[in-house]
Amino acid sequence: MKYLPLLFAALMRKRTRTLLTLLSVAAAFALFGMLDAVRVAFNAPQSVIGIDRLITSSRLSLIQPLPYADLARIASTPGVKAVTYASWFGGIYQDPKNFFPNFPVEPESYLDMYPELVLPDVQRQAFIKTRTGAVVGQSLADLFGWKVGDKIPLRPTIYPHRDGGDVWTFDLVGIFKAAQPELRGSEKQMLFNHTYFDEGREIGQGTVGWYVVRVEDPARADQVAQAIDDQFDNSAFETRTQSEREFQLSFAKQIGDIGLIVTAIMAAVFFTLVLLTGNTMAQSIRERIPELAVLKTLGFTNRAVLVLVLSEALVMLLIGGLLGLVLAYLALPIIGEASSGQLDVALQPASWTLGLGLMLAIGTLVGLPPALKAMRLRIVDALAGR
Repeated sequence: MKYLPLLFAALMRKRTRTLLTLLSVAAAFALFGMLDAVRVAFNAPQSVIGIDRLITSSRLSLIQPLPYADLARIASTPGVKAVTYASWFGGIYQDPKNFFPNFPVEPESYLDMYPELVLPDVQRQAFIKTRTGAVVGQSLADLFGWKVGDKIPLRPTIYPHRDGGDVWTFDLVGIFKAAQPELRGSEKQMLFNHTYFDEGREIGQGTVGWYVVRVEDPARADQVAQAIDDQFDNSAFETRTQSEREFQLSFAKQIGDIGLIVTAIMAAVFFTLVLLTGNTMAQSIRERIPELAVLKTLGFTNRAVLVLVLSEALVMLLIGGLLGLVLAYLALPIIGEASSGQLDVALQPASWTLGLGLMLAIGTLVGLPPALKAMRLRIVDALAGR
């Protein structure tokens, strides 16, 4: 503790340089925090909610539909308790930046399949009976100021309306809430009647995007999935049945390997950070060689000088890194709201731990070479300018 004033005096010797370096470290770790939050979210273990649900989609591609006739065959598979279906619509509300997930579904069986979507009984019945009916999550309704009775126009990006119009119009008949706070992300979606969708589209009538299957025994889910897929082997519509989480991740992986992309970006950022902070530390020690010689003259041991210089690098990385993680922690909720819940992730304890480890590792990496140089410094040579 008695060396802290000396340590901070060394950092403040060139205040502008130190400030710019701290801002660079903070920016690097802010980016790390946001990217790692995405990585952790994609690799998080599956929730108990939905553990008994499987998704059956085309083996060829997520965008390849399946015949509606497959419903009966899947429902008759041993171990299957219930089946429903949905499709991807991809409609846009007013402006592309207002994008949110919107799915045509079979109202009654879909709501039975997802009991975590809590909808008042009156609104549930209205959704089942209204051909043009739609329901949205509470968060989505709050975002756009929607209320029951509103008409919601969506501009199609995949399925034009068969009457030639460039807008599909839905009657908002219900607003559902997530049963648990951790499922709040499910409130950022819209569901509407699949029959209305199938009748109104120009292409793909009689098909669905995927089937959602509830199994009787979650412990036998793999066997049931294999049994379903075996029924459609060597057919024109081969299927792939997987867990609900795997299916959700497959959507994201359409743009590439998320983990690899995030790791590559972070590696590039930290490589640049090492070069920057390493150069800063090396330049700082070169400028202070006579000062370090004076410290040794006053009785500082080689080991004390090494620890002092190494601590300087560690403190700089810790201050800047923690500032960056705090910025990421504060920014993620704002990004989540701005993206209509599409990037609704949070900085987890694992990211804080990994970030702290990186701060210590980078601080040691950039601080050790100049610290060793300072430790080996000969007083006579330093004072003589050699």
